[in-house]
This record gives sequence, structure tokens and C-alpha cells, in this order.
Amino acid sequence: MSAAEVRVARGGAVVSTPPVVIGPMRRRHLRQVLRIDGQRDGDGWSLGLFMAELERGDERDYLVARRGARVLGFAGMLYVVDEGHLTTLAVDDVARRQGVGSRLLAVVVRRAIDRGATALTLEVRASNEAAIGLYRRFGFAPAGVRGGYYADNGEDALIMWANGVDTLEYADRLARIEAALQPPIVVEERR
Repeated sequence: MSAAEVRVARGGAVVSTPPVVIGPMRRRHLRQVLRIDGQRDGDGWSLGLFMAELERGDERDYLVARRGARVLGFAGMLYVVDEGHLTTLAVDDVARRQGVGSRLLAVVVRRAIDRGATALTLEVRASNEAAIGLYRRFGFAPAGVRGGYYADNGEDALIMWANGVDTLEYADRLARIEAALQPPIVVEERR
């Protein structure tokens, strides 16, 4: 039993819980990804859209967070020159408030930096305070609004940017976030 698998239950009993593993999204994950995506407000992505994104290869990075075979969440980033655009991030309702979103965002941000990104951007529903708080923790700041961006209800999107992600200051921020995540982040590398 690894350190990542040990949890102390109420009363001092030690129980084993598999770690949350962040790894590449594969076609076999898409059924669970679509189920999670359907839990969000509005219309989720189609199977065809996810499959097309996975085919884009080096232009995109799609990850899942898993515990065993169960997908707990997913995230995606697209790359344009030295910028990363967070295309999607969602966590299963049963896994919310457990650090899954933070783990996914930390890994996808680190991968973007490793690819040479100097700035990151995203759009988020203006009413999604939990997501906005998560993004602020990672250094994203509001930069504008896309009026009526969400087709399902015409809600505005808040545009957020994190600039200078290639600096030592941002590296320190990211390291502090990662260190605070216990157990530590487990990353499954591409095969």
C-alpha cells in the first residue's frame, strides 16, 4: 500500500483508497466523460466533438482524472503559438470539493508551460463562482466578457487570463498549489 493509498478513517481505522490518477484521455473514457459533461449547466460537448479533439494530437492536450477505472473529471487545453486555451474542465458531481479540479488544472497548466506557453486563457460562465475561484487561485484574472456566449441560456462568459506563467513567480505559485494537494498528484504519462 503506497502513501497515496492510505487514509485514516474516523476512529483511527486505516483503509485503502486508490489514488486519483491524472492521465491522457482515451476513447475508452468518452462514455464517462460525456456523462460528467452532461451534469454541467447547458449543453455539453458531443461524442463527435470529443473524438475530433482527441484526433488533433499535438495541438491539444486532454486529460482525465481517474480512481481505478472510474473517471472523476476531465480537462482540455489547446495551443496556439505561446498561449494555452483551457477548452474544458469538469468534475463528476460525486467527486466535487475533493481536489479533482485542482489536480486536473495543475497538470494541464504544467503541461502548457512545458510546451512553452507564456499565457493561458479561458472562458467561464459569469455565474460559476466556484470555477472562477479555482481559476483565480491559479492566477487567472478577469479580462473581459463575451456577451451571450452560452447558447443554452444566453449567459455571458467571463474571459480570464493568466499571464507570465513562464516566470519564476508563477512557478512558485504552481508549486505551492501542488504541494497543498494531499495526497500528492499522481500522473500517468503517455504511452
